[in-house]
Amino acid sequence: MRGTDHGPRERGPGKPNGGSEAPGQGQFERQAAATGGALFESERLFRLLVQSVTDYAIYMLDAQGIVTSWNAGAERIKGYRADEIIGRHFSVFYTDKDRAAGIPDRNLEIAAREGKFETEGCRQRKDGSQFWAGVVIDPIRNEKGELVGFAKITRDLTERRNAQNELNKAREQLFQMQKLEAIGKLTGGVAHDFNNLLTIIIGNIEIAQRNLENEPAAPATKLRRFLVNAQAGAKRAAALTQRLLAFARRQPLDPKPLDVNKFIANTGEFLGRTLGEHVEVEAVGGGALWPVEVDVAQLESAILNLALNARDAMPQGGKLTVEAINTYLDHQYVRANPEVATGQYVMISVSDTGTGMSPEILAHAFEPFFTTKAAGQGTGLGLAQVYGFVKQSGGHIKVYSELGEGTTFKIYLPRLTAKVSEDEMPPAETAGGQGGETILVVEDDPAVLDYVVEVLKDLNYRVLQATEGYTALNMLLHESPRVDLLLTDVVMPGISGRAVADQAQRLRPGIKILFMTGYSQNAIIHQGRLDPGVNLIQKPLSQTQLANRIRDILDAPVRAA
Repeated sequence: MRGTDHGPRERGPGKPNGGSEAPGQGQFERQAAATGGALFESERLFRLLVQSVTDYAIYMLDAQGIVTSWNAGAERIKGYRADEIIGRHFSVFYTDKDRAAGIPDRNLEIAAREGKFETEGCRQRKDGSQFWAGVVIDPIRNEKGELVGFAKITRDLTERRNAQNELNKAREQLFQMQKLEAIGKLTGGVAHDFNNLLTIIIGNIEIAQRNLENEPAAPATKLRRFLVNAQAGAKRAAALTQRLLAFARRQPLDPKPLDVNKFIANTGEFLGRTLGEHVEVEAVGGGALWPVEVDVAQLESAILNLALNARDAMPQGGKLTVEAINTYLDHQYVRANPEVATGQYVMISVSDTGTGMSPEILAHAFEPFFTTKAAGQGTGLGLAQVYGFVKQSGGHIKVYSELGEGTTFKIYLPRLTAKVSEDEMPPAETAGGQGGETILVVEDDPAVLDYVVEVLKDLNYRVLQATEGYTALNMLLHESPRVDLLLTDVVMPGISGRAVADQAQRLRPGIKILFMTGYSQNAIIHQGRLDPGVNLIQKPLSQTQLANRIRDILDAPVRAA
């Protein structure tokens, strides 16, 4: 009988197995089992990690683009539960336009060919809403290199894209503001020089006209006509220069508290008469409008400018609406419009039903000399003047327009929170003077000085003159005659007109001061308004303007200190 041997067996040569375990075999299997278990556990943890990610949509596609896995982030971003999307083609996340263009399959083809595909674009959620997505697609291949599917990662970049768009818009607004500031500084300096030149031109035309009064009628008739034409051209040039000053924020403003509702009502009546029957005008006030502080004459001019532009944009007729409301400009608005401060404003809008403006034209709307009108029909300074006035008044202006839909200008004026001063009363009327007073003229431009002195002598004033401030002060210190009025330019080398005026009032208490300037400076204007008690006449000066202004000042009572 053959017994059963339960003891260890020896393997003979040539029989490696011999029906029994080779040396180390058990250890190998145990190691393999342990490795397999660790791999399984690693894969389980990885799946758990992917499933826990909520900021990214991470999912798998098969080689045809069918969704085969779905994580929590994909459900949060795209809106589908796993049982709603697994088994469906991933093109469902694309817009109809992208699907019609074959973009989903093209993206997979690029990923398979190049080893990776990365892009940003518009994607669609389950509810039909759209978002801006950052997408990465990686091909998955087996050990033979065969394509078996794709790994896809999507991130919702909508918030980041919106923030970037806001930043880009703010940068563009800042660039436009800086460009207009630079142009404003240039035009302010040019306008100053032009005003001096125009003072000389207009003044000498007036002198020539006076000299022709005693000439025989027949020979002088043609000369008079030429002088009238020259004077009209010079006055047009002066008006253009004033608009340049308005754009450059160098015009002197005299702001007063304003009831905007009354202003809107009066403006509506005026525009109704001005624009003609083919334009319907509607003026709408607001409930409990806040008061503002503004130069009323300049505001009227600004609204008229906008209304005339609107009329030109409605050649077949239309409707113009002027309305006002209280509003608050918050931090979000200020981020997109960095040139304005947060706070309470009264908004005055001027809207038309005209042809509208293209984005290209809109970008240049406030630039001086930019116009879409035919040659000779516009200077391109109307909107520039409005822009400069609003900015100088501490306000803000925006324009909205679409071709064929009309245009809306919105002017934002800061709310006036201070109480109206009771001493803001018009000066008492006085009887007109007879002339004969002494006037000290200080002007660094010799031609302008000669003209002003000639005008004042013709008006029977005793005239002292100086080409710079220190000479004028020396005359006040040593001259024995009474000096009734100091007429001084503001911008001069050495010492400014304001400093001369301050010293003059110390040397001659009671002396009256009249400043003349081609453009305003901080010497006499701050925050867009004349300093209290300051009298100013703008260059170019005509004889009539100068005579009336001087007479008004000399005849006015001296204010108590």
